[in-house]
Amino acid sequence: MSTLQLPECMKLLPPEIMGVMKRLEWYARKRMLGTLSGRHSSPDKGFSVEFAEHREYAPGDDPKNLDWRVMAKSDRHVIKQYIEETNLRTTLIVDVSGSMQFTGDFAAKIHDAPLSKLQYAKHLAASLAYLFIKQGDGSGLVTFDQSIKSYVRCGSRPSQVRRILEELHDAKAGQDTDVGTVLHTVADRIPKRGLVILISDLFDDPEKIIAALHHFDFRQHELVVFHLLAEEELTFPYKSFQRFRDLEGVQEMLRIDPQAVRAAYLEKLRDFVKRIDTACGKMRADYVPVNTKIPLRDTLLRYLGGRK
Repeated sequence: MSTLQLPECMKLLPPEIMGVMKRLEWYARKRMLGTLSGRHSSPDKGFSVEFAEHREYAPGDDPKNLDWRVMAKSDRHVIKQYIEETNLRTTLIVDVSGSMQFTGDFAAKIHDAPLSKLQYAKHLAASLAYLFIKQGDGSGLVTFDQSIKSYVRCGSRPSQVRRILEELHDAKAGQDTDVGTVLHTVADRIPKRGLVILISDLFDDPEKIIAALHHFDFRQHELVVFHLLAEEELTFPYKSFQRFRDLEGVQEMLRIDPQAVRAAYLEKLRDFVKRIDTACGKMRADYVPVNTKIPLRDTLLRYLGGRK
């Protein structure tokens, strides 16, 4: 008797991750614009649960919404308004540029195979898409290198999970990256205020990246940045002469003495991380540093548990 084979894309949601995501929820911190009634606060006001403000009574308003206490005290006819709840619209933006191919010797494993930064990003995006759609919210996907490679519009039907997983599974590592330009393009294409999650190693000009993040903030999106780096990129543990290959194809392979450049490299990395982290803090965006040697399950639990 033959057994049913799961589609290859479903491997992006292994059982140990599915078990975690079924127990977790995501609540938006900013008020969202959606199309369905849900769990997140909306900037629109109606007649729901949480009181917002009064407004003057107008012909056609339902008299049952009059605030009789205010009328008794001030002889004013006012209506109670409440914060409506809405569904959350999430856009997952995943970097598939050449530098995301790096795996390293310390990488976390899924299915007993070490994860490159790109594979880690795919699993992370798949897990978050499943989480949002499981709780009745919408999720969309953008993959990019120096331009947008795929764009899946936001949807909340259960079939949307499969569509996102297929796009992630089929995504191949590209060449050079242009994070700033791509993010500006995506910010212009998202039609309503929502949640934007960027998953990238951010190997690009920090000033361009920060300017693009401000574009999302200007459009009143809630923003989360998962900054993926491998252990080797964070600690530069090499000791003897090494040959370093540019995964984005900009330069030829270089032979370098690591001990001669380690201090300068680590200082530049700390400065880069601090600039991105500080910029996110000023925008009240979440900056989430991720070391790809940490199992994905632990990364999800740490962030989502701390957020809750």
